[in-house]
Amino acid sequence: MNLSDDCLVCIFQKLQNGTDRNSFGLTCRRWLHIQNISRRSLNLHFSYEPTAYHSNLRYLPMLLNRFSQLTSVSIEGCKELPDSALAGLKNLKTTLRSLSLYCCFNITDEGVTQVAIQCNRLVSLILYKCNITDIGLEMIANFCKLLENLNLSYCVNITDWGILAVSRGCRLLHVLVVSGCRDVVGTGLRGCSERLEYIEAECCMFTREGLLEAVRAGGLTYLNLSSPRCSMNIDGIALVLAPRLQILNLRLCRFISNESIATISKACPLLEEWSVAVCHEIGALGWGEIGLNCCNLQVLHVNRCRNLCDRGLEALGEGCGRLRVLHMHGCKKVSHMGLELFRLRRSDVEIRSEERVSIGPRIYDFFA
Repeated sequence: MNLSDDCLVCIFQKLQNGTDRNSFGLTCRRWLHIQNISRRSLNLHFSYEPTAYHSNLRYLPMLLNRFSQLTSVSIEGCKELPDSALAGLKNLKTTLRSLSLYCCFNITDEGVTQVAIQCNRLVSLILYKCNITDIGLEMIANFCKLLENLNLSYCVNITDWGILAVSRGCRLLHVLVVSGCRDVVGTGLRGCSERLEYIEAECCMFTREGLLEAVRAGGLTYLNLSSPRCSMNIDGIALVLAPRLQILNLRLCRFISNESIATISKACPLLEEWSVAVCHEIGALGWGEIGLNCCNLQVLHVNRCRNLCDRGLEALGEGCGRLRVLHMHGCKKVSHMGLELFRLRRSDVEIRSEERVSIGPRIYDFFA
């Protein structure tokens, strides 16, 4: 029986069991070729076992050459991966859409330049803890015009200069993650596209000017500025320009004031989830503003807020008509009686003691 390649590809795609797929490829060279061109993803999560680690490192170029139709490549935890190992990506220049180089510490601007030039149809790119600078970001901005999701977490050598290049060059950018980038203060987001809806900037030291640039385009729906290092009062006035904001994480922003809380609650009517955990300066006035203005709020995080008292909890109970979950523990000024009164008034609200660091959608869902 002389089946066409298209027919064999259809047969291979119907095989759900990994053992069956491997047996298919072992039948003959032609069927092995069908198996190779049918593969769409390659995931190499490097083992702590030295033999497996070095074996994966050695055979990576061969695998990139063998599977010529990959749309997704994930290389995670390969601390010794050199820039030269990425040369094999040139075979995937028309197919590759998603690339993860998670914790590949030895990848530098040279490697990122190869990626940008060879794989300019990328949609998602993870460079978590890679050793890149603004030069690498400029190359991404120049060549990866289709990029939608970019994770630069803990790339400690980048600055707002590189972020500015990305803001101007990648006009389809939807998700930007710069958590742990100590020299990024937000000013590089000047002129970003309204398509940018999701900014993760945990442990960054955004300035007031930087926050203004982050929200100026008006498309933001998710913003995470949580930081134990935050020493400034988050300027709620900037968020007047973010009326579409639905999820806001200000956990550990200890110095945010009642005035900023009031401004945010009025300016962001679509807020559905808000974390003000460990925000110690919020008093009765601030809680009252949340209760009065946050009509769409469904989940609120108030863990370890020192100035949440019975009066503030009562204000939340009297307002926030759509509230369904309240994350609360360690609020020492809330009495047992105050808590019971809240439960009687708002039996529709579930009180959870867990404190969540991350809220909203999982970041890696965007990079799947």
